[in-house]
Amino acid sequence: MDEFNVFTLVLLIVAVVVILKLRSVLGRRTGDEEARLERYRAERRQQGAATPPDNVVAIPRREGAPAGQPQEVAVADAEERIKEFPGLDAEVRSGLMEIARLDPAFEPEVFLRGARQAYEMIVTAFAEGNRKILKELLNRDVYDGFVRAMSERESRGEQVDQSFVGINKADIVESEVKGGDANITVRFISQLISATRDKAGAILSGDPQRVKDVTDIWTFSRDISSPKARANPNWRLIATQSPA
Repeated sequence: MDEFNVFTLVLLIVAVVVILKLRSVLGRRTGDEEARLERYRAERRQQGAATPPDNVVAIPRREGAPAGQPQEVAVADAEERIKEFPGLDAEVRSGLMEIARLDPAFEPEVFLRGARQAYEMIVTAFAEGNRKILKELLNRDVYDGFVRAMSERESRGEQVDQSFVGINKADIVESEVKGGDANITVRFISQLISATRDKAGAILSGDPQRVKDVTDIWTFSRDISSPKARANPNWRLIATQSPA
């Protein structure tokens, strides 16, 4: 029992010495900890501002320069994007530059992507007689023209069977700023399968088995005259024409 007590006492002494030694190392503050922690936090904040987390989507601003970026720098960036955009002649490029000076968030590639979507929606809605979709995408004059054509077709009891195959090409052929409105004209080359049938279902025109190449030249417009107007990103179809 005496040997056990001596052995236990030695272990207790060793444990106390170790604990005291650890406290002398881990428990002592050098005065730099808070400063290092604050520097780390500041670096994390800067990294977070420069690179948003993966689950955060940066929404493009529609009110001139992006946040923290001077207007002249934003305009210069927009002009550079337009200079590098392929397939534009000098006059069209000049018109797009004019648009970018009023709306630095404008990008030709983004516009064309939206124009393609609008074209398919409008062509499909016209074939189906969907006035609600057309009203959202057309200005008043073009909408009235489309509605007249649909009403005449419906009065005759005709129906359009149509399948939209796709758009082969979409090119910007005209651009300008007029009265505070950005106007951009696009030539679409698309493929459709279309046939018009009478009340009895007989084919009046078109071919439900054949893919047809179609060329349309459409002009889209958007008000960019003020920050409030530029906050609305929607373009409307204001004119249509057939190729010469």
